[in-house]
Amino acid sequence: MARVIWTEPALQELDEIADYISLDDPYAAKILVRKVFERVDHLVQHPKSGKPTAEFEMSVYREIIMPPCRIFYRIAGNIVYIIHVIREDRLFRTDVLRS
Repeated sequence: MARVIWTEPALQELDEIADYISLDDPYAAKILVRKVFERVDHLVQHPKSGKPTAEFEMSVYREIIMPPCRIFYRIAGNIVYIIHVIREDRLFRTDVLRS
């Protein structure tokens, strides 16, 4: 069983995505945030359930695709760090993560 820790940048990024969605549909933004947290909570029991990132295939980083989000995380022992959340349709800057 792992412990999930959200980093401050990841929480801020998710909040920004939700704020953008809420401009058109506040209810959809709430649902998205709830579903993201539910999906991330799944990592407590199954920390390796995400896939290696396409940008860093041979690294310690993994990702969960939860449309419209990509959620990047790293496993360190029995801790899962949620480190980055981006919209799927945005270009990913590989300098954000270090392998």
